Amino acid sequence: MAQVIQNRKIRIAVVGCGRIANNHFASIATHSDNLELVAVCDSNAATLELHKAQHQVPGYQRLEDMLTTEQLDLVVLCTPSGLHSQQAIAAARHGINVMTEKPMATRWKDGLRMVKACDQAEVYLFVVKQNRRNTTLQLLKRAVEEKRFGKIYMVSLNVFWTRPQDYYDSAKWRGTWELDGGAFMNQASHYVDLIDWLIGPVASVHAMTATLGRNIQVEDSGVLNIRWRSGALGSMSVTMLTYPKNLEGSITILGEKGTVRVGGVAVNDIQVWDFAEPRDYDANIKEANYETTSVYGLGHPLYYKNVIDVLRGEAEPETDGREGLGSLEVLIAAYLSARDGHTISLPLEY
Repeated sequence: MAQVIQNRKIRIAVVGCGRIANNHFASIATHSDNLELVAVCDSNAATLELHKAQHQVPGYQRLEDMLTTEQLDLVVLCTPSGLHSQQAIAAARHGINVMTEKPMATRWKDGLRMVKACDQAEVYLFVVKQNRRNTTLQLLKRAVEEKRFGKIYMVSLNVFWTRPQDYYDSAKWRGTWELDGGAFMNQASHYVDLIDWLIGPVASVHAMTATLGRNIQVEDSGVLNIRWRSGALGSMSVTMLTYPKNLEGSITILGEKGTVRVGGVAVNDIQVWDFAEPRDYDANIKEANYETTSVYGLGHPLYYKNVIDVLRGEAEPETDGREGLGSLEVLIAAYLSARDGHTISLPLEY
């Protein structure tokens, strides 16, 4: 059982100070009554110096040095995805709780190792799924849980975004199998999460991927067919080649007694909301829609609220390591299917 932290601020360190780290620094500031940023870590000396000065905290180029020197309650991993596993395991060995950005790992066995290490160390492993906290998806989740769709027949997800070549060229790890993963694993990871979180356990998947317009190891485009254990059928289309900018991140659910489409650039706009049986909150769905300049959504501060409550002993984790394994399993199954040309059944192992 992880130690409950009370009567003081939770001491937190951010590992990796790239683009997504800004959402975490902002969330820490939002919750400054409960959180204290005590250190930053980045392998790039210039980036590290910048954030040391900006946040007025010690900085480390080596994670092990920080784990040994600082008294930490929680480390946040904003590093390349392929590094998450070894870094989470290192933190767990020091008895420190871990929060990791998506995807939790790029290999199935690494995800399992992370969960096992944190279990053995009796620390929490939090996997960031901040899109679940977006107001539009919270309403959709409520409708599913209230069984307003009746039997769900078909589900369609689209992620039509753009990532230019200079995005991949900005760091050597981007677009690599070892550290990054492709359009499904990296950019569309939060949409893969919706497959299980909203609709339920997956029975099988069949995928095709391609590298059509970018000079990278991994896919920049792909399609995925899905069969759920409930019998529902669905598909997911992903590309990072949309011209000239991000166009759409959407989910459409077609059911026996309901049809919903949540679109916009990042599932931020409820465009269709039709049910046979009305509810009192239906008149207010437009209030859930929001403008966004970022595909990250607005959920990071809300995600942090749950983490704080868990560490205070007041709540259960909304997305822990085992919850993170759910979307990782679908991702790995998709890549196996695309590689071998076969339908892949889940679970991957028994």
